[in-house]
Amino acid sequence: MKTKIFCDIADYELIKKFSKKALVKGFTTNPSLMRKAGAKDYKSYSKKILKICKKPISFEVFADDFLAMKNQALQINKWGRNVFVKVPIVNSKGSFMGKLIKDLNANNIKLNITAVYNAHQTKKILKCINKKTKVIISIFAGRAADAGKDPIPEFKRSLLLAKKFKNVEILWASVREPYNYLQAKQLGCHIITVPPAIIEKIESPNKTFEKLTIETVKNFLIDSKKSQFKL
Repeated sequence: MKTKIFCDIADYELIKKFSKKALVKGFTTNPSLMRKAGAKDYKSYSKKILKICKKPISFEVFADDFLAMKNQALQINKWGRNVFVKVPIVNSKGSFMGKLIKDLNANNIKLNITAVYNAHQTKKILKCINKKTKVIISIFAGRAADAGKDPIPEFKRSLLLAKKFKNVEILWASVREPYNYLQAKQLGCHIITVPPAIIEKIESPNKTFEKLTIETVKNFLIDSKKSQFKL
């Protein structure tokens, strides 16, 4: 199985650029990326993106209680057929959003369940969904690793749990380096969402260890000369 590459970005110009790349199969956004991109009006900015992006793209709700989250999800779902509604597995108080996931899934709304960290959470999600409506489960590998936790066992268990669901895709989120793409492929992840800078590194030809060694030494030499170090 081939691991699809999604671009994790909300910048309009970058989406315009990367949507033309055959390597990029979709996009993911979140409120933080939208803010960084300078979005002032969430709805109008999202619809502007949808005019140039016809590939799958996730837009996240930003409310924090069930009714408001559901209302936002229903609105976002209407923006386009390629839209996945992104909802967090819990709200800011730690309450599991199982009822929200179940209600939206039952209404045939494509979901991207975000902020997932372990297989136990994956199992809880799978208990709330049917086996026909598309669901992406985004597991935050990089942030888990930043906290000193190994995300690989959680991916293995999550992929095994999701095997019976042909409508469910496991996504490797919070990428830190191009090597994560190789890890995701080896595990059999359906999707990996990657920032633009790392996509460009994935696209570039593989460098040998010898070339990397020479580049590293040259960089040390350049910096030492710039600093005018003397002994």
